[in-house]
Amino acid sequence: MALVMLHLVVAMATAAAVAAELPRLEQSPKADGSLSILAVGDWGRHGEFNQSRVATQMGIVGEKMDVDFIISTGDNFYSDGLTGVDDKAFGDSFTGIYTAKSLDKPWYTVLGNHDYRGDALAQISPVLGKVDSRWICMKSFVVNAEIADFFFVDTTPFVVKYWTDPKNSTYDWRGVAPRETYIANLLKGMEAGLMRSTARWKIVVGHHTIRTAGKHGDTPELVQLLLPMLKAHGVDLYINGHDHCLEQISSSDSPLRCLTSGGGSKAWGGVYAPGADKVEFFHDGQGFMSLRLTATEARLAFYDVAGTVLHTWARTKSTQY
Repeated sequence: MALVMLHLVVAMATAAAVAAELPRLEQSPKADGSLSILAVGDWGRHGEFNQSRVATQMGIVGEKMDVDFIISTGDNFYSDGLTGVDDKAFGDSFTGIYTAKSLDKPWYTVLGNHDYRGDALAQISPVLGKVDSRWICMKSFVVNAEIADFFFVDTTPFVVKYWTDPKNSTYDWRGVAPRETYIANLLKGMEAGLMRSTARWKIVVGHHTIRTAGKHGDTPELVQLLLPMLKAHGVDLYINGHDHCLEQISSSDSPLRCLTSGGGSKAWGGVYAPGADKVEFFHDGQGFMSLRLTATEARLAFYDVAGTVLHTWARTKSTQY
């Protein structure tokens, strides 16, 4: 019933005359027009559970690739987010861990469900950007990098159980409630941005899984409400965390690839459960992902905690695309 009602609200919002716009940031590509990116998620554990080892390898790969920015797929601070803008966990789990010069680039960041268990507004506060200028975190936003548009989506409010299960009573819903209105407006802004985009590559980033073989399974609310939009508007990649593993899953009826990069620290969930779409790669362990984009090619790689390349994939697009 909740999803049916939400569909009605979304339909009404979509019919509104003026489309909501998500905040939009500009990111310059390299002089040759290419982009190099790292993606990591589920990391903030004061360097423990191999977080520091993953960070070291990210620095090495980041230097080789001359990365332009880093994507964080959420669950940035365990286990209950930050207590406020002065929480020392920000330094202990971020500033003091990702110290390589190559990682001194913008970190475009979404919130995960664990971040909502604490002071969610602290993570999106501009105060943290003054503490560490790399930190760029908002609920939902768009990064335009000329050849690619990156849509960062706040997925936690979609999940019904976070609102209804008494054990989740500490979630910080300030600026989010009522849920139906928030999600309707977010989807309206997403669709407006996707329709407006003329970028060669359209990439969506969220915390929660859409398709996964990991322990959390597919997120039904995203499968029902977000996935059809991604397919309808030709999104190339959906990058997420939540499951503490690395994986690539291809859609059976569209070019969309779902990429999980949630191996930033504690991992080894011990679950492999393929679902509706084809699992092209799965690693139940720590690591991260890289992505290089040009006007005609996307090339990605997954790395383990030792920096070993576990899997690569590439897709090309015609210049007539």
